[in-house]
Amino acid sequence: MFACVNPQLGTFPHEFAGYSVSMEQLRFEERVAIVTGAGGGIGRLHALELARRGARVVVNDLGSATDGTGSSSSVADAVVEEILSAGGEAVANSDSVATPEGGAAIVKTAVDAFGRVDIVVNNAGILRDASFKKTTPDRLDPVIDVHLKGAFNVTRPAWSLMSEQGYGRIINTSSGSGLFGNFGQSNYAAAKMGLIGLTRVLAIEGAKKGIHTNAIAPIARTRMTEGVMGEAADSYLPELVTPVVVYLAHECCDRNGNFYSVGAGKVSRVFIGSTSGFEDAKLCPESIAENIDRIDDANDWTLR
Repeated sequence: MFACVNPQLGTFPHEFAGYSVSMEQLRFEERVAIVTGAGGGIGRLHALELARRGARVVVNDLGSATDGTGSSSSVADAVVEEILSAGGEAVANSDSVATPEGGAAIVKTAVDAFGRVDIVVNNAGILRDASFKKTTPDRLDPVIDVHLKGAFNVTRPAWSLMSEQGYGRIINTSSGSGLFGNFGQSNYAAAKMGLIGLTRVLAIEGAKKGIHTNAIAPIARTRMTEGVMGEAADSYLPELVTPVVVYLAHECCDRNGNFYSVGAGKVSRVFIGSTSGFEDAKLCPESIAENIDRIDDANDWTLR
């Protein structure tokens, strides 16, 4: 059994209490982690906790508003200062994940500062919510660029380094909106479900290279969600997401290609399955109509 912690909100470093420790804490000495969108919210907590456990961290954040407009290097700088003040190692980066050049610059920051890349946490994101009818290209394209292309842009240059060293851990940040849908988020959901497909392909391609790729679908109170969560926000503390990311980023994690829903202290695996279905060598629209309930019946399914 691994060390368990009950993270409490506060400045870095912080004390953990409430659970007994039955094994040595998962540590990250000599590991280098990139966390995108780490200037605030969940990303900041990922960066702080990885640093607290010994990782050298690249804190990336464009410093934009929640809709992706504007920029400021101060937010990434502030998190780096928290880490350095606590005795950790970190450098700031304010390049945008939305372009290949930005992704390459983020990875270069890690290599220039620390010489390698072991962990990539693709966390950066923006929101431009609207009903589907009102989702114009200016609401769609930036969301796809940051969430889906952003993960691609940062992971691709890191992938080459991980392949050469025979080791890597990649954690993509998906969402329940992508897995299950949510009104007014067709752009966001499309990007987040795209990350599920990317996760699966990277898991397959990286398996023989020592690279494991998994995804999380977090539910947490952050700057992006606090206005829509209502009273439930008090239960969905962002610091209850980070333990899953830390585990998935560690060398002891043998899971690959999995998706985990995490929120309010609960973690569950989400997976894709197929029903037993209906088979007919002379399949026709009428036989589909007659057997649609059998086709949809999820009482008997196969894991995919």
